[in-house]
Amino acid sequence: MSAIPRDQWYVAAYGSEIGAELFSRTVCGEPVLFWRTRDGSVTAVADRCVHRRFPLSQQPSRLVDDQVVCGYHGFTYGADGKCVAVPGQARVPRTARLPRYPVVEQDSFVWIYIGDPENADAARIPRAPYLDSPGYTTVAGMEPLKARYSLLVDNLLDLSHETYLHGGYIGTPEVAATPITTEVDEENGVVYVSRHMDDAECPPFYAKSTGLQGRIARWQDIEYTPPCLYKLHSRIAPVGSVPRPDGSDPDAFHVEVVYAITPETEHSTHDFWAVARDFALDDEGVSAFLAENNRTVVLQDVEALDVLERVIATEPAGYQELSVNIDTGGLAARRMLQRLVSP
Repeated sequence: MSAIPRDQWYVAAYGSEIGAELFSRTVCGEPVLFWRTRDGSVTAVADRCVHRRFPLSQQPSRLVDDQVVCGYHGFTYGADGKCVAVPGQARVPRTARLPRYPVVEQDSFVWIYIGDPENADAARIPRAPYLDSPGYTTVAGMEPLKARYSLLVDNLLDLSHETYLHGGYIGTPEVAATPITTEVDEENGVVYVSRHMDDAECPPFYAKSTGLQGRIARWQDIEYTPPCLYKLHSRIAPVGSVPRPDGSDPDAFHVEVVYAITPETEHSTHDFWAVARDFALDDEGVSAFLAENNRTVVLQDVEALDVLERVIATEPAGYQELSVNIDTGGLAARRMLQRLVSP
C-alpha cells in the first residue's frame, strides 16, 4: 500500500513556472503535463499518450493552439484531455482521452488534486495569502529532495535542529533550549507547535535583514495542515516588545515562512519554500539576502534528509526510534498522515 495520501490537494508548481509551453512534473508518482491556455488558466493532464505511452512533454511533442501534438505518432489532444485527431483515420476512438486533473491557482501556487476528481473540493485547500499580498514581499524557490516527504515533515515540525544544522544562519542556542507547546485540531486537521523565546540571540538571517542587533524576542509559531502545507509565523522584535491589545505589533518584524511538501514518488519530494516579509518591501538587497540564505538553509536540510533516507533503507525491519518532548508536533503530524493513508 502506498504511504502517500491520495484524494488530497498538493502543490504542483508556482504559477510563475507554467506558461504557454509544455511543462511536466511528477506528483505522487503520477507524471503530469501542464500548460497555460490562451485564456490564462492552467490545465493539467496525464503526461502519457494513450497510444504508446510516449511522454507528451518530450520533444518533439509540441503545443499548437492549446492542443498537444504527440511527438511520436501525432495523436492530438485538447486542453480537456480529449483526443481530437489520429493520423491516418477520420474516426477518433471514443476512449482516446487523457486523464485530467483538477487544478486551482491560489496564493502563487498551482494546486493539483491527486485522486478521484469527484472528491476535489477546492474549499479544502489551505491558504497562505501573504505570498501574493501587496503588504508583503516574497522570495521563493524549490529544491528536489531524494527522500520521502515524511522526513521533511518531521524536520519542519521540530525546529530544535536549527541550533545544530543551521548554526550561523538561523540557529542559535535558545532554539534547542526553549520548550515547545503543541496543540492538535483534530476537527480541522491542523497541528500547531509554538516556541516563544523572550530573550534570544539574533541570528544573522534576521540581524542582516531587519537591522536588529544583540538580544531579541523571537517567536516561532508553526501551523501544519497535512499533507502538504506548512507555515511558520516568525516574529522578531526587541526584547520586551509584545503585541498591543488591539492586535497591532508595530515594534516587530514578521516573516512568514511557507513550505509546500509534495511527494514526487514514495522516496523523493518537491521541497517548495517561500519567505514573505512585512518590512523593507522594496529593498532588493534584503530580498537577495533572504533568498540566498534561505536556499542555503533548505539545502542543508536536503543534504541531511538525503543521507537519512539512505540510512533508513539499510535499517533492519522493526527498528524502533526514540522520541522525546521536542517530537510531539512531528508525532501528531505522523498520526494525521497515517489516517489520511488508512482512514
